[in-house]
Amino acid sequence: MAAYLCPPAVIHGEHAVKTSEIVAEVRDRHPHAAWEPRIDGIAASTGIETRGWMLPLETAVAPGEGSGLRALGREPAQQALIRDGFAQQDVDRVIAALESIPAPQTVQERTAPAWEAVQAYGERAARGALQTAGLDASDVDCLITSHSTTPALPGLDMTLANRLQLRSDVMLLPATQWACIAGTRSLALAADLVAADPDRVVLVVISEALSTTYQPADDTLESLIVRLLFADTAVAAVVTGRPRSEAVLRLDAAWHHTLPGTQDLHRLETREDGTHFVMDRRGPRAVQETVTAMWEWLHARYQDDPDAWHPDVLLAHPGGTRVLEYMEQTMPDTWPPGLLDYSRDSYTSGNRGGAAVFDILRRAHDAGLQKPGNRAVLYAAAPGLTATALEGQWL
Repeated sequence: MAAYLCPPAVIHGEHAVKTSEIVAEVRDRHPHAAWEPRIDGIAASTGIETRGWMLPLETAVAPGEGSGLRALGREPAQQALIRDGFAQQDVDRVIAALESIPAPQTVQERTAPAWEAVQAYGERAARGALQTAGLDASDVDCLITSHSTTPALPGLDMTLANRLQLRSDVMLLPATQWACIAGTRSLALAADLVAADPDRVVLVVISEALSTTYQPADDTLESLIVRLLFADTAVAAVVTGRPRSEAVLRLDAAWHHTLPGTQDLHRLETREDGTHFVMDRRGPRAVQETVTAMWEWLHARYQDDPDAWHPDVLLAHPGGTRVLEYMEQTMPDTWPPGLLDYSRDSYTSGNRGGAAVFDILRRAHDAGLQKPGNRAVLYAAAPGLTATALEGQWL
């Protein structure tokens, strides 16, 4: 399978949003929510103090351009009130009151500015990855993209094809629904592509504005947690079929796993006011099942040397601290401690979705502690519920 991965470019959201700011906004908006007395403890349990967003918090919580009459319209409302016997003076008062009520943002109002940011951040990441790999846009043979939180057609692949001025014969592979596994699955696909043609150069770009799932009107506990978790990030990396001096990791094998009947545990729903991320409390347990299956895959892969082999670094996007803890609890006792340090470090500034594994890899690379020959395992799970992992060697 050998594929060679160059260091990823990582562009964090430039607007720092503190957890304390989110807590204050939510508490002011939902003072009577059932979870309000516990909000400080819930926020602290995430371990996240600040996350970067592509747009400021004020953008996410701003009202829409219309009023409470936006859906019905002023004239139909007046006619309905008159038919019900209201005097004109009362009609005018009711209409004025309704017009003073701000309407929530529409899907377009929420998504349009985020989509512009996703494209701009994606371009910056792509250019950074090409520069790091010592390549030009003209060298790219295939482009894989993902941006599940800002659906658009044409998508990020066409944006980058034009902005980077890629060749007209470049293979474009958009994967907008990969979500949290975009990092690992795009690398697995890239590895398959260069295995078929070692001279191929594959550029992977993932740009996610997860802050679009911040829904001010929601008062559920799950919505509170979503507000606290997500960060916005764009990442990109180059994968080649032949060794390059710039490459940092050789990918040797990939593994995929899907749990049947779990498609409703985590999902995105598009409603009038934008995108909502819906979570089920059974989700972490299902993710743990994929972790167990991954251990079994690695055990079978190294069954001839089960005691001596272990990864030297584990680059895992689990979606939450509970799964990280489960990973550590279920690792063989002979494995060294600290394998998930970079994963934990990344999570302290937010859940980056599909961009997470690239961010974790970049942290491991920048630390400069990995030696040639060290083994790395990359893992991610996503709504579906599905998971992809890769195993490779540090160069």
